[in-house]
Amino acid sequence: MKRNQIIALAIILVIGILFIPKLLKGNEGQIKFKEVKEEEIPDKISEVLPKYLMEERALTCKYKDDIYVVVTRGEKKSKGYLVEINQIIKEKYSKDVFDIVVYAKFTDPDPNEIVEQEYDYPYIVVKTNLKDMPEEVHLDIEYVE
Repeated sequence: MKRNQIIALAIILVIGILFIPKLLKGNEGQIKFKEVKEEEIPDKISEVLPKYLMEERALTCKYKDDIYVVVTRGEKKSKGYLVEINQIIKEKYSKDVFDIVVYAKFTDPDPNEIVEQEYDYPYIVVKTNLKDMPEEVHLDIEYVE
């Protein structure tokens, strides 16, 4: 009986050693964000945005004390192209130096779907909980048709 209790305690101890650090670390690199509606985008960002709409990229903007992330898809010849941000991860290199990786999902219109044949420039703007600007922004794209 004692032998079984010792084995059970050893197993619990090993499991604890393996999983407790992961639980304590949590989502340390995960950056919280909230999508900003078009009418709520700060004027300063709206003024700069047209310079980047032709490109497929991610960038950061600082307005007052807030850091925004913008992802653009470039010029599209029709409507129906979408962009979403799934998550933003912070990659720390030192106390004050870090990059971010923006994981975006690009959705194309269904080839059988009828869409307006007018140029479009899909983008998304999100407000983050970051306090400092990253050194670099990396875009990781998942394409969905």
